[in-house]
Amino acid sequence: MGLFSKIKEGLKKTRESVVGQIDSMLKSFTKIDEELFEELTELLVMGDVGIKTAEEITEELKVRVKKQGITDPAEINRLLQEIVSDMLTGDEELKISTKPSIILVIGVNGVGKTTTIGKLANSLRKEGKSVLLAAADTFRAAAIDQLDIWAKRSGCDIVKQNEGSDPAAVIFDAISAAKARNTDVIICDTAGRLHNKKHLMDELAKIGRVIDRELPDSDKEYLLVLDATTGQNAVNQAEQFSKATGITGIVLTKLDGTAKGGVVLNIKNGLGIPVKYIGVGEQIDDLQEFVPSDFANALFDFGEEK
Repeated sequence: MGLFSKIKEGLKKTRESVVGQIDSMLKSFTKIDEELFEELTELLVMGDVGIKTAEEITEELKVRVKKQGITDPAEINRLLQEIVSDMLTGDEELKISTKPSIILVIGVNGVGKTTTIGKLANSLRKEGKSVLLAAADTFRAAAIDQLDIWAKRSGCDIVKQNEGSDPAAVIFDAISAAKARNTDVIICDTAGRLHNKKHLMDELAKIGRVIDRELPDSDKEYLLVLDATTGQNAVNQAEQFSKATGITGIVLTKLDGTAKGGVVLNIKNGLGIPVKYIGVGEQIDDLQEFVPSDFANALFDFGEEK
């Protein structure tokens, strides 16, 4: 299955639920009027796009309809696809050009954080980069063991300490090892912290200080892993984490298991945080780089489904 086919299949539930309702609604109209725009806004909000973003999409749609002189409601889907692609574009590429670069991966328990790290490590290795994993989720021995399995599976080195060790110390050791081995990328696991627990946020800040001190000129990515199936709750998590630390991007997992794919727009447009990767399956190569045009095309492409 090609990359676009995987994304299209992964967005099937969202496409059938959210976009399917929009498509049906548009077919019930014979002209483009204010009522159509109102119903569209309502459907977008119901699709976890968020009120602010839904209204912005509708307003931009009005501008393009007027500018292009469009009168047929059947043309709306095409315009929506273009607007969604434009809205999601910007800063979606991973910035890891320095040697070493460092990626800190954050997220609450259950979102697929450690699995995401393994898949990301595998993807970067396929690109020819040397990768070192840092097992800084030291609160759970299982997390260290799980990351160790992914290191072996993806052919990466790993730096780890015993359960209960200082996470910042693990990061320090990983940075030292990466410098000594001339490693391209360090990927750091962190505890599955709850975003309302201050001491865990403080620990995250401590890790950040170690990274800034030891790698002042290196590219740094702070990726927050979110579970797409949680919809608005994922947006709330992104908002809380971005206040505590400088989130540079989102990895949105489990898109294939939800009809709430509209949350991508809510996060990017509502919070200004780019989505950098999406998870569209369980296999090791099912973590995909986020390409806005592919996402928009897959979202509005019913193809043989109709």
